[in-house]
Amino acid sequence: MNAFAKKTALVTGASAGLGVEFARQLAPHVSTLILTARRWDKLDALKKELEAKHAGLVVHHYAGDLSLADTPEALVRWTGEMGLKVDVLINNAGFGDYGPFESSDWTKVRNMISVNVMALTELTHRILPGMVERGSGTIINVASIAGLIAMPDFAVYAATKAYVCSFSDALCNELAGTGVTVTALCPGPVPTEFGDVAARPHSSRIFQPPAFFKVTPEKAVKDALCGATRGSARVIPGWVVKVPMLGMEVIPPFVLRNVSGLMKALIQGKNPKKAAENEPVAL
Repeated sequence: MNAFAKKTALVTGASAGLGVEFARQLAPHVSTLILTARRWDKLDALKKELEAKHAGLVVHHYAGDLSLADTPEALVRWTGEMGLKVDVLINNAGFGDYGPFESSDWTKVRNMISVNVMALTELTHRILPGMVERGSGTIINVASIAGLIAMPDFAVYAATKAYVCSFSDALCNELAGTGVTVTALCPGPVPTEFGDVAARPHSSRIFQPPAFFKVTPEKAVKDALCGATRGSARVIPGWVVKVPMLGMEVIPPFVLRNVSGLMKALIQGKNPKKAAENEPVAL
């Protein structure tokens, strides 16, 4: 983690899940953390926790909704006004929607695209030039294995993560030799609030993948940070997930469509009582 020593890191979606874990694992190494999410109380609690635990660490927090078109610009402008230069950008903010596309709520779908795609792209666009000018920088974009294979009942979410994978791969190649690295984190299911947010009101569908697919937030983030220090373009935590995902890159599309049907069967449950006994997971 020496690559992050004395750096300034910006983590989006830092009020829960992988965002909190990114903040906790970066805290012992960076000099400054910028945490952003919608929930001020969660950010403030995390700020106090990290500053109390790590002497000399400075934590700034910015409450904002990245589904709103003007938030990314406002966030970057605020960092400039604070005299902060972002060395490490963790584009973690995102959420899903679970269920058939035709019955989806359009407002939720639109907001999901805004956060998962538009905000991530704009923040990268506004912060990247400074990294290139300084000749160093790290960008980690949180994607998903859902971005590597079509996912029935996660159609738009999977499409947004496919964008993140493609965008990250392209930037990784573009920026070769500049000192700036771009890594796409593509985890399988991770215990977070994802399932609760993706679920639809009054739906009997639950997102409950098998336990052997899951990786912990700690492992997902550790693998992402270690991969970024090595300049890895893509990180897929956990061999149980990584091996089949890598194999899918050489499988013909018509076969993958059948595989995606199998994935649907693996992650879907229909017993709300049983689901309540299990922790929600991110994909």
